Formats: sequence, C-alpha cells, structure tokens
Amino acid sequence: MIPTSKQYAAIQIDPNWLTDYFNVDRQIAYYINLPILLFGLLIICSIAWILTKKIIVNSIHKIFLKTKITWDDILIEKRIFDKLAFIIPAFIVIFAVPSILAEYPALSSYAITLATIVILLIIVWTVIAFLAVLNEILSVSPAFIDKPITSYIQVMNIFVYFVGGILILSVLLGKSPFYFLGAMGAMTAILLLIFKDTILGFVASVQMSVYDMVRVGDWIAMPKYDADGDVLSINLSTVKIQNWDKTITTIPTYAFITDSFKNWRGMSNSGGRRIKKSIYLKVSSFCFCDEQMLEQFKKYALIKDYILDKEAEIKKSNLTLAGNESNVVNSRSLTNIGVFRIYAENYIRSNANINLEMTHMVRQLDPTSKGMPLEIYCFSKVKEWEKYEQIKSDIFDHLLTITSQFQLEVFEEPTGRDFRSLVDSQHQPARVSNMYSEL
Repeated sequence: MIPTSKQYAAIQIDPNWLTDYFNVDRQIAYYINLPILLFGLLIICSIAWILTKKIIVNSIHKIFLKTKITWDDILIEKRIFDKLAFIIPAFIVIFAVPSILAEYPALSSYAITLATIVILLIIVWTVIAFLAVLNEILSVSPAFIDKPITSYIQVMNIFVYFVGGILILSVLLGKSPFYFLGAMGAMTAILLLIFKDTILGFVASVQMSVYDMVRVGDWIAMPKYDADGDVLSINLSTVKIQNWDKTITTIPTYAFITDSFKNWRGMSNSGGRRIKKSIYLKVSSFCFCDEQMLEQFKKYALIKDYILDKEAEIKKSNLTLAGNESNVVNSRSLTNIGVFRIYAENYIRSNANINLEMTHMVRQLDPTSKGMPLEIYCFSKVKEWEKYEQIKSDIFDHLLTITSQFQLEVFEEPTGRDFRSLVDSQHQPARVSNMYSEL
C-alpha cells in the first residue's frame, strides 16, 4: 500500500517556507520549492547509501574474510551486500516523499512507484547473484559435483525473473499479481511454445540426474552430433562436450533422452580398458609343423612347455594308428597357426599391464577375403588414453613382427609396386631369350 501525506503529518515539511521567510510569491515558490526538495532528498539518499556501504557492508566483509569457511568469501566476490546497500535509499524515498512532496501528489505517487520498482529490481538482482553463488558452491561439492546443478539454478533464475516481472507489472499498473497470473493462464499454449526448449531441457536434466545417465566429466561419444570427448557442463538447454581435438560441441540437453549415445564411465570405473584388435593372416601360409620347426619353437620360453606336453600327447595318440602315423592326414600334428595362437595367449598373460582378472583370450574369427583374423581380446590395467595406446601398440608391434618366426604371413593389399614387380618378372625370360638370339 502506497503511503499518503496524512500518515506523515507529524514530519511534514511546510510548503510555504519560501513565502513565509523570503516573501517569495506563492506561485513562484511552488516551482522553486520542487527542485530544492528533490536535491535535498538526493543528498539524504546519497549519504544513507555511503554510510550503509562504508559502515555496514564493509564491516560484514571484514567479518566474513576472517572466517575459515570459503562460501562467505564467494558472497563477497559476487558483491551480494553491495547490491543490498541500494535498498536503504529506496526505502528512504518511499517513507520521506509523502512528507517532502505533499504539495505534489502526482509526482509523489510516481516517485514512490519508481522506488518500489527499484527495490523489486534490487531484490531480483540480489537473488540471482545469490543463486550464482549457490551454483558455484554446489558445483565443487563432492555430493553434487556430478549433478546438473546449473540446470536447476537456471530454472530457479527463470522463476525469479517471472515472479519479479509479475510484481513489477502489478506495481506499475496498480493491479493484483493474481490478475496477471490469470491472464497468463489463457496464454498457456503460447508460453509452452516459447519455452518449449527450456521445458524439454529441464525435464531431460531431471531424468539424466535421476537415472544417472550423464555426469560432468564423463567421456561421451555421440556420432550423430560428431561429439567424442569429456562433458564440460550440463545446462538447462545445452550440454557442452570438449572433443579430443579440443573443439567444443554443444548438444541440446533433451537430445540425450531422445537419441542414443555411448558413455565410457563404465570403462573408467572398471578394472581395465578393453583391447580388441585383429591380425589378418594369410591362410596359404598355414602348415603343419615338422621336426625342425618344433625344435625351433622349443627355444621360445613362452611355448616350450606347451610344445613338450603336446609332443608327448600327440606321440601317444599316434601310436594307436597302427602304421598310418606317417600319413599327415591320418596322424595328429601341430600347426604353425595353432602354436602362434598359444604364443600370443602366453605373451598376453606375461604382460604386467594386462588385467588377468578380466576376460583375456586370443581367438580365431571367420576367414575373410583379407585372410583369417586372429583377434587379441584383453583389458589393460592402465586406462589413460596415451599410456593405453602405448601398451596396445607394444603388444601388436611384437606379435606382428614375430609372425615370420612361425612361417606365417600377414595379409596386405597389393600395391602398385607389387604389380610392377609382377610385370617385370613376366617380361624377364623374353629379354634373356632375345639376348641369346642376338648372340
């Protein structure tokens, strides 16, 4: 309710003081009196603001700086109390104007309305700043570090702006706040259309938090948006992802509900990072092992015991063939690909960087036009990208290089050089015959 001059009759300033003391015409005094009173009111408000800021606000700052807790330092950093200092002059205007401007009722009403709006704006301004402080405090709290706090704070910001706007309109137009709420009820469809992304983003943020789908810091892969990297922030409308090439991809929050994506958090929380890669071997290089090859394999520490055990087992099995053991089709024999597979398995098991408590194996996949894939499947103890790649490269550097010791060949697509060599080899006999004919 706006105060009236009657409520402040006890402190009302005499409007005829220029006429009584300086014999100024009443009509002229009416116009001279106004700027003097406004200037005096400005001086009073300025003094009140200075005293509030210098004494009260600075005292609060000094007290907060001496405490051991950190959240009060953020209040000082965001200058929360500096904003509240502007309320004191606004209240002085509201309470003093009805007395000072008693002869100017229209101007008095406008001044009180303006001061009330200023107070509402300062309150909204302060609440928004306090919510920013709350967001900063909760974002680093261990209990909320993985929650989309920013989304909830943004929803609260929208609510504060909405309530502040309704109250300011009610003061300007002299209507009840419920009048505007009723009018906005009829505009629900339009509001839903305008705030569609905001509503979808808020619902998505709640679902992501409740079902623990995405956290800040998670490694996310979303091919549809060409995103592959760490989540930097989860806001009401967008999720920011820093890709491995240091670019930033911004994805609508509700897309994480409607579209599929891969979250690598499970890998990060597990005991290892998967290595799954194949070596393509030429089937034409597969053969049975002869005595010379077996003697050579016995020199390899990783498969020496395996060769000895298998030789004894195969020898015992072949004794039952009654003279047919000399036929390689009838008898049992070791193959170079089989021995190499056991070597690769033992090599992985002997690697200190491989987590043997998780699945680890070397398996053959279906042959293709590029040869037979021999897949290495295991988990590295180290999950850091750079070191993980080094471990994987070391494993395949060794296995690819040592295939020749097992008389195996790794498949490669023929190149132009291979075709030129083939053509040259076909023309070489013709050149030699021409040389003899000339002689």
